[in-house]
Amino acid sequence: MPEFTVEIKGKTMLFTTNDKVFSPSGPDRGTCAMLSCVEFLPEDKVLDLGCGYGIVGILAAKLTSPAQVTMCDISEDALTLARKNAAANDVSENIQILKSDGLAAVPDSDYTKILSNPPYHTDFSVAKNFIEQGFRHLASGGMFYMVTKRRDWYKNKLISVFGGVQIIEKDGYYIFIAQKRSARPKNRTTAAKTQRLSKKLARKKRKS
Repeated sequence: MPEFTVEIKGKTMLFTTNDKVFSPSGPDRGTCAMLSCVEFLPEDKVLDLGCGYGIVGILAAKLTSPAQVTMCDISEDALTLARKNAAANDVSENIQILKSDGLAAVPDSDYTKILSNPPYHTDFSVAKNFIEQGFRHLASGGMFYMVTKRRDWYKNKLISVFGGVQIIEKDGYYIFIAQKRSARPKNRTTAAKTQRLSKKLARKKRKS
């Protein structure tokens, strides 16, 4: 099986891969671009969503603590490698590595950072699930990071769910950064209906 060593954010890591997982010969440029836009804080609770063989989650564990990191993927091949790589990089103790279809098997809903490099060469169903469920699994004020080579659909979807998004273009990729500011942002239609209802109630009170 292929092996490579990589240094990211001052941390040197060793990874074993195989040809059944994404980017087996080295770290994907999109993932590296996304990680360059993230500052991991000691207190962060991190979810590596669609972890593959584990670059994002293992780096996060080294910069925070293994007990504060969850990695999930639907692929057994990816999870086997992620567990092996976590052990090889001395972060296997207390780290959570889960088999999950999206976030279906992820129990916590208080992550401060969720990071994902979704499969963007297919339809948008996986990314749609990641974004919608990612919002629900973030703590208030938590940050959602996603990297793709497409822009418009992701921009519109993230705005519709989070209420806003920052977009950074780097190395041919778009890094999307969105913050959870409330339990669920109101869309404009809902807000307008609420405003009209409030005005009607106010008129009724004046008449009574």
